[in-house]
Amino acid sequence: MQNKEAVLEDGQAAHATEVHDWGNFVDDDIMQQKSAINAEEAKKIPFLGDKEPISSLAAEYESGSPILLEKIKVLDEQYAAIRRTRGDGNCFFRGFMFSYLEHILLSQDQAEVERIQANIEKSRKALQSLGYADLTFEDFFALFIEQLEGVIQGKETSISHEELVSRCRDPSVSDYVVMFFRFVTSAEIQKRSVFFEPFIMGLTNTTVEQFCKSSVEPMGEESDHVQITALSDALGVPIRVVYLDRSSCDTGGVSVNHHDFMPAASDLPNASLSDGKNNPFITLLYRPGHYDILYPK
Repeated sequence: MQNKEAVLEDGQAAHATEVHDWGNFVDDDIMQQKSAINAEEAKKIPFLGDKEPISSLAAEYESGSPILLEKIKVLDEQYAAIRRTRGDGNCFFRGFMFSYLEHILLSQDQAEVERIQANIEKSRKALQSLGYADLTFEDFFALFIEQLEGVIQGKETSISHEELVSRCRDPSVSDYVVMFFRFVTSAEIQKRSVFFEPFIMGLTNTTVEQFCKSSVEPMGEESDHVQITALSDALGVPIRVVYLDRSSCDTGGVSVNHHDFMPAASDLPNASLSDGKNNPFITLLYRPGHYDILYPK
């Protein structure tokens, strides 16, 4: 089992550095204007894009940092495609949603469906034990299970890959599934508050419960290492996050860093979820404040 404390601390340090770097050359007014523009632009972008070549990233940084262009070349050697998500604060959960369901659709792994359903039931019971009324989360849980069962083929209710993409772009499905993941994440954090509290205190001066109410459960709240760790642990699904940033390598070369979020060893998915080297099948590209989906070669 990977040392989650180390992962969280490393990730927080990196994120703090990125935030500090931005703070050196922008003021609050500019950031507020940028946020407003981003919010408007986000509405023009679908929740989930089509697959694009990795080289499409380079166009965004043509006049930017040379190190980013070099890192995109490294990404292009390792990954076949990128699928973008809308930058609306829900991009991590939406990226996870599509990657997971797409994997089940392509692998037809019934054992994995049964495994994750058992973990979903544990999350449901955790929410109940924390005092949540069923009516506050039940619809979200039911809709995700419906999508999960739909990607298993051979039934009247089975859906195609094209339909999966369509559903993940449909707010009446996509937003409900995002809320399902937010409740699962919140339940895991509160259930293991002793573990998560030090990291939450490092991010914000609130209690674990307040953090969940203000930074996990509401739509549009961005996800950090705490949320990713909690969701990976709760569902037992490994997640790889690849970082595209301006950090340089100690050796002077250019490399792209990543973190693998691995759930407890007793609950690792079966072999079909990795390539035999314990590489997670869900890979997300992180750029400060945003997650997209990556497809390994």
